[in-house]
Amino acid sequence: MDPRPRLVVKLGGSLAAHPSLAHWLRELKRSAAGRYAVVPGGGPFADAVRAAQAVWRFSDPVAHWMAIGAMDQFGQMLCGIEEGLVACSTVQQIQDAWASERLPVWLPTHLMRGEGDLVQGWEVSSDTIAAWLAHTLGARGLLLVKSCDLPADAGDAAALATAGIVDPALPGFLSRRRLPLNVVHRHQWRELSHAVMTLVGRV
Repeated sequence: MDPRPRLVVKLGGSLAAHPSLAHWLRELKRSAAGRYAVVPGGGPFADAVRAAQAVWRFSDPVAHWMAIGAMDQFGQMLCGIEEGLVACSTVQQIQDAWASERLPVWLPTHLMRGEGDLVQGWEVSSDTIAAWLAHTLGARGLLLVKSCDLPADAGDAAALATAGIVDPALPGFLSRRRLPLNVVHRHQWRELSHAVMTLVGRV
């Protein structure tokens, strides 16, 4: 059995046009510190949903599913940027990617269609959706990669939500499932192994 901890890493949509995105993909692909499943943010694709909703005033549940589709689009983009990444829609496909030593990038629409517990609105973003995948996979923790300035304690989900760094639904979700969190800045890709050790140490 592979001793490496299973971890979910969400690459925020704010990285979509930043050079650090390619560094993160390469580092995650070659790092031996963990078994990673990548969750894409919505990026400019989710921004297009927000802009359309502002014009047409459709409901938040409609926008929610469109934004999940935006995550799929960003995920497909990630697979086009770096070789060795594979788009995955199911848990089995993620496990198959690990078995073939490839980096799985989760496209959430398929699995999330069967999820009825999460609120269908903007208060549930790709942060909480990534936490849902981590729980579903039995992962050791969730690592979020952000572009904003971060507080000293990047594992305090409640403080991060208050600061607007993560979505409002995330603290409760993590607390109920006792899922550890770590948040790092996009420039810290060289420190992935340290971020993993910090995260696993919070279990």
